[in-house]
Amino acid sequence: MSPLEQAVAAHQAGDLVTAERLYREIIAQGEDMDALGNLGLILGDRNAFAEAEAFLRQAVALAPGQHATHRINLANLYRRTARLADAAALYEEALRYRPDLDTVRADLGAAYLALGRDEDGWALLEHRKPRLNQIARAVLRFPEWRGEPLAGKRLLLIGEQGFGDQIFGARFIAGLGADEVVFSCARSLIRTFSQLPGVSCVERGGPINVAGLDYWAMNLSLPRWSPPQPAPYLAAEPARRGGVGVMWRGNAMPDPGRSLPEAVAARLLALPGAISLQPEDTGAADFQETAEIVAGLDWVVSIDTSLAHLAGALGKPGFVLLQHYERDWRWRAGEPERSHWYPSLGLLRQPAPGDWDSVIDRLAAQLGA
Repeated sequence: MSPLEQAVAAHQAGDLVTAERLYREIIAQGEDMDALGNLGLILGDRNAFAEAEAFLRQAVALAPGQHATHRINLANLYRRTARLADAAALYEEALRYRPDLDTVRADLGAAYLALGRDEDGWALLEHRKPRLNQIARAVLRFPEWRGEPLAGKRLLLIGEQGFGDQIFGARFIAGLGADEVVFSCARSLIRTFSQLPGVSCVERGGPINVAGLDYWAMNLSLPRWSPPQPAPYLAAEPARRGGVGVMWRGNAMPDPGRSLPEAVAARLLALPGAISLQPEDTGAADFQETAEIVAGLDWVVSIDTSLAHLAGALGKPGFVLLQHYERDWRWRAGEPERSHWYPSLGLLRQPAPGDWDSVIDRLAAQLGA
């Protein structure tokens, strides 16, 4: 087994200490494209971004044009570190040689959306895995909707990805012009979405009566053809009056860094009138019960979770607390630093990686606390 094969084997086995040592020994003997690129990956994964970029750039410089891997990995690093234009340029370069790479097309689409290039972004996002997987396993006898007029038609809308994406996608239903939309969504969202005009809901993953349906679509495919309804587009009767609702912890996956350390969360909860919106604290059984709590609050403060989408969809004033490098298209900034998609929400980003205390200082000043 060659030194590079040994290094790759250690890398794949998760022995990153050995893999890094072997990659560095190989590079010390002379430039090796794959050793450079793979070492860049290891360094990027532990947030040594400057050194990772240097090795990946060397790998790209050595790579022939049709070799897309290292260009894609460098683009991914740029996207992680909020260098969206640089990432998009490298994705474009990789696709010139490998136009068959659907994942890269979807990543380029996401970068375009974050940059405000919506028309190109939504078209490329059609190459995302959830949609392609749905097409591959579709057994429906009616076609996927691709922008055809829906007057007099019934559409099956398939909720995809997380709760937040389903809440986001709901804003495009009103512009469809369909007679009925059957929304296959998360169970905890059924009561919320059933209030939308012309919408009936079924539980995602459960049985669906497909009789009389004309088309199907994924919820993140709607923005390509349907205009967004301005927020607020969801509603709820207030269950209380006044206060600041706080959501400070989310699921560890896909991003554990979005949750606040307990000491920082304690600062939030010490704000005048603050209450926790964590479901285990409110006892809310579904999103509609949470919406009723949110509807009566003065403000909402949330990390990047579905609760932030819910607050924005309700038009509730508030703030989303974001990590330093967060430039996901879902939280694209408008002017001033407010959410493009949910104008009632301000965006407060860490001034440096991990610096939540400065974010809470700014938040307290904004709330006059």
